[in-house]
Amino acid sequence: MDNTVIPVSEKAKCSCGASIIGIFPCAGASNVGQLSNAIAVELHKKGTGNMMCTVGIGGKRSGLLKSAEACESIIVIDGCPVNCAKATMEEAGIPIGKHILLTDMDIKKNKELDLDPSQVQEFLSKVEEML
Repeated sequence: MDNTVIPVSEKAKCSCGASIIGIFPCAGASNVGQLSNAIAVELHKKGTGNMMCTVGIGGKRSGLLKSAEACESIIVIDGCPVNCAKATMEEAGIPIGKHILLTDMDIKKNKELDLDPSQVQEFLSKVEEML
C-alpha cells in the first residue's frame, strides 16, 4: 500500500489536473456570447482559473461533471439575461461561486460575432475587477 502524502493543493485539483477554479462561459450566437467566451479564454491564459466546457456539463458528460464538481470555486460568465451558462450549472447541481452577466456592464446584445480586441480587453478588465 502506498502511503504517499499528497499536498492539499494537489488533492484539490480537478481530475484533469488543472486549476481548482473552474470558469464556465456562455458561447452563444451573439456578440455578448462570444465576448463571454473570449473573456474566459483570457482569464484561463492569465491563470485565473481553468476554462471548462459548459456544453459538456449540459450534455452530462461524466468526466466533465467530475472535473466541475472537484473545483473549489466556479465562475460562470453569461452574455445576456437568458443566463444559459448559469442555468446549465444549476441544472447539473453544481454550485456557482461567482456569476457574471455582461449585459449588466452597459453592453447591448446583438448578432455581431466578430469581436473588437479592444472591447475584449475593456470587458476583461471589468470582469477582473469583479473577481
